Amino acid sequence: MNAAAISRSGLDVEWQRLQVIAANLAHMNTSAADGQPYRAQRLLSGPAGGFPGAMRGAQGVVAQGLAPMAGSLRRVHEPGHPHADAEGFVTYPDIDQAGEMALMIRTARAYEANLTALGIAHQMMTRALDLGKQA
Repeated sequence: MNAAAISRSGLDVEWQRLQVIAANLAHMNTSAADGQPYRAQRLLSGPAGGFPGAMRGAQGVVAQGLAPMAGSLRRVHEPGHPHADAEGFVTYPDIDQAGEMALMIRTARAYEANLTALGIAHQMMTRALDLGKQA
């Protein structure tokens, strides 16, 4: 059962990571009326027992929260934009689309690997039950 639980925890974290990446890509060309543009986020994750307050002996991985990415903002001269400052510049988040897409591919592969491991664990448990019925 531990192998299946560990794979399920990995699936959950990688799914959450995909959601964060999708949000980053969706906001890469958005500005804010209050002058504070969207900040790209990264999902923090680690071993289930690897942070304060975790269950002792826990296995798997957990999402520990979101952290804003350190990065600069990009300013674009768009004097007609409703969010332009007094100089005619609009501030956007500086999100690297290629980098986000590469991270999305790596995350999707990690998700697939956890899904495969979960399937194999299920097959092993099913086979063990079948062998138990024969005995």
